Formats: sequence, structure tokens, C-alpha cells
Amino acid sequence: MKRLILILALLMAPALPALAVQPDEVLADPALEARARDLSRVLRCPVCQSETIDESDAAVARDLRLLVRERLLAGDSDAAVLDYVTARYGEYVLFQPDASGGNLILWLAGPAMLLAGLGIGFGFLRSRRAAGEPPVQALDAAEQRRLDEILNR
Repeated sequence: MKRLILILALLMAPALPALAVQPDEVLADPALEARARDLSRVLRCPVCQSETIDESDAAVARDLRLLVRERLLAGDSDAAVLDYVTARYGEYVLFQPDASGGNLILWLAGPAMLLAGLGIGFGFLRSRRAAGEPPVQALDAAEQRRLDEILNR
């Protein structure tokens, strides 16, 4: 019985995000509903932060889903809906913000730091290789006698 419950839970797991959209939110026009679902997958829930508004059960995610559907019913294009939501909530609600303006710094910072780290590491290894090992000096007679005394004890 426990195995059956576990198997059913595992089979239902992929469908769980789809359960966030309530039946009263679904549009009658399948084409508009498909557009609304596509837009809901690129908008981040401001509360959950790691979920789309399509997956989130938060109240603000429901409000955003309704807002997206309202704008689509008003005749807005997908880009106009995204612009409207972004104007109200900021670029934070976009899972992939545009690579322009201030965001360009964030998009380029990761690769720039990687290249800088590789350059520093390469320079460090090259300087170690160039320095080589220090030359070995032979012991003078007094040091050799002292070493022999210590070893003979």
C-alpha cells in the first residue's frame, strides 16, 4: 500500500505546478489561454521568487495571472502585457531580464570575473614555474661535522 501511494505521488509530481491555476482563471478561448500560460511561465512570483506565477499559489501570483488574462482580453500583445507588468512591478518579475542598461553589467560580470580569475591563476602558475626550485648549497666542513654528530647520537 505504501509503495502504491509513493508511485502515485511520484507520477503526480510533474503535474503539481499546473494545479496553481484555478479553474475560474482559465479563459474560454483556448488560444488566449495558451498565450496567458506562456506569459505566466516567464513571469516570476514576487513572493516565492523561485517560482513562476503559473506555479505559485501565492495571492499576488493569482493577481498577476488575472492581470495577464485581463490584458490579453483587452487585446494587448504579449510584449505589451510584459511591458505593462514590468512597469508596475519592475524588471524583477522577469525571469530573463533584457541585457541592456544596468542589467548589462550583471550579464557581463560573471564572464568577466571568470576571465579575470583564469588570468590571475595562469599568471600565478607561470611565475612559480619561472622561479623554479632554489639552488641546493653544499654544506661546509663545520656544518657537515655537526650533522654527523647529530646523526651518530
